[in-house]
Amino acid sequence: MLRIRGSHRQLCDGVSRRDVLQACGLGALAAGSTLSGNGLLGATAKEASGLPGFGKAKSVIMLFLYGGASQLETFDPKPEAPIEVRGRLGSIESSLPGCRLCEGLPNLARVMDRTTVIRSMTHPFPIHGTAFSVTSTPFLDTPMQDNPRDARHWPFIGSIVDFLDQQQGRAATDVPRNVGMPFLHSSRRAHPIHNAGPYAAFLGQTYDPIWTDFEGEALHSQKYHFASTITTAIDPYGGVNPDCRFQWAKGDATPPELTLDRLSLRRSLLEQFDFARRDLESQSRIREFSRTQERAFSYLTNPRLHEALDLQREPIGLREQYGMNLFGQSSLVARRLVEAGSRFVTVFWDEYGSVNSGWDTHYWHYPRLTEQLLPGLDHAFSALILDLEQRGLLEETLVLCITEHGRTPKLDPHGDHPSGANQGGRNHWSRAYSSVLAGAGICRGKVVGRTDRIAADVEEFPVSPQDILATTYHLLGIDPQTLIHDRTGRPYAVGGSGRILREVLA
Repeated sequence: MLRIRGSHRQLCDGVSRRDVLQACGLGALAAGSTLSGNGLLGATAKEASGLPGFGKAKSVIMLFLYGGASQLETFDPKPEAPIEVRGRLGSIESSLPGCRLCEGLPNLARVMDRTTVIRSMTHPFPIHGTAFSVTSTPFLDTPMQDNPRDARHWPFIGSIVDFLDQQQGRAATDVPRNVGMPFLHSSRRAHPIHNAGPYAAFLGQTYDPIWTDFEGEALHSQKYHFASTITTAIDPYGGVNPDCRFQWAKGDATPPELTLDRLSLRRSLLEQFDFARRDLESQSRIREFSRTQERAFSYLTNPRLHEALDLQREPIGLREQYGMNLFGQSSLVARRLVEAGSRFVTVFWDEYGSVNSGWDTHYWHYPRLTEQLLPGLDHAFSALILDLEQRGLLEETLVLCITEHGRTPKLDPHGDHPSGANQGGRNHWSRAYSSVLAGAGICRGKVVGRTDRIAADVEEFPVSPQDILATTYHLLGIDPQTLIHDRTGRPYAVGGSGRILREVLA
C-alpha cells in the first residue's frame, strides 16, 4: 500500500495534504486514469501513400460547428430551388469562382480563394455524432454518443496526435499539444449528459484534450425550444464583454495565492511518492501517474501557458475583426496557442444553456442564423484565415471547419409558412453537407464534390468524416495506417477506413 510519510494535519497555510495532491494532479491515479500498456506503435509514422503534402502541417486548428450547420445556408446554397428548400436567405458570389455562399457570409466570401470547399460530405448517422466526426470509429449510436467513456469509442484525433508525438520523442512545447476550447464539450448546457468525441478512449485520460475555461459577461439574449419548453439564454456566442478571459480549466490556472515556496513544498511531498513507487514503475498506471504529475507542475509554473490565453495582449481592432463573441475570441486564442507551439487546437461552437442550441436549428432557424450564427462564423473564420496568412502561419497550419451533419433540404415550418418569420427550422440530415479546409498542404481555390439540385444527396465524390481525418493525419506527417493497440492488444489503424483525399491536396 502506498503511504505518505507524516501526519494527517493541515499545512501551516490551512491547505490539507489531500488538497495538495489534488492541486498537483495526483488524483488521476485514484480515479483510475490509465494508458494502455499495449499502446505501442505497430507501424512507423512515415510516408507510404506517395501523395503530396505529407508533414506539411505543423499544427491544426479545428473549428467544430456543433449541432449540424445547414449546407443550404452556408457553403452550398441552391438559389434555383423552390422557396421551401432554398429558404429566406439569398446567395452571393465569392472570390472562389463557381462557389456561391449564403448572403450571411460576406467576409468569408472574400477569402474563399484560400480554401477548398467540400460539398459532398455524407454518412449514415443523422444524430449529434461528434464522436463520428472527430474519431475514426466505424459506427455510432446514441448510447455511445451520450457516454464519453463507452468502451467502444476510438480515440479523438487530437489525442492520437499527442500520443504519437510523445511515443516518437517529439519535443514537448511550453503549451499543451492537444487543447479544447472554450470549455469542456457540452458542459454548459442544461442537460446532464456530456457528448462523446474529444476524449482519448483506450489511450487513457492522460491524452484527453487539455480544456480551457471561459469567464465573461454574455450580452446576447436567445430563445431556444426543447421538449415543448421555450427558454431564453444569455448566450456568449452572440456577444461578450471585451474584458472576457480564458484560463486553464480544472485548476490548471495558477491561483493568485500560490507562491513558489508553496510549490516547493508540494514538490517535496511528491518526492515521497517517487520513493514509494520505485518498484511499481513498470506498471502502466504509474507511468501515466508520472506524466500527470509533471504536466501539473508545468501548468503551475510556466508563465507562457497563461500568456497564450491572454486576449488583452491583442489589439482591440483585431479582436473585433474576429468578432466580440465566444467563438470569435476562442478562434483568436487558438491562433495564439498554435503560435506558442500547440499541435492540435479544437474550437467548439457548442451548446449553451439549452439543448437545441448551437447550430441545432430545429426552431427559430432564421432568427438564429441572422442574429448570431452566420455573423459569428463569418467574422471568426475569415479573420483566422487572414490573420494566419499575414503572420506567415497559414502555410504550416491546417484549418478545418467541420460539423457533424447537415440540415434537411425542406424546411419544417412548425405551423408557419416558410416565408414567415417565426419558429420554422431544419432537422438533422447526414446524407449531404459541407466542410471547408484551408492552409498547410490544401489546394487554394477549389470546390470538391457536388450535391443534387436541393442539396439532399451527393451526386459526385462522396466524402466521409473519416476521409477528413485520414487526410489530416497525412498532412501532419502521420501515415493513417499507423497502428495503435487498445488495452487488449487489438490493433487499430489511426485513420480507420478513411482515405487520403488527393483531390484536396496542393
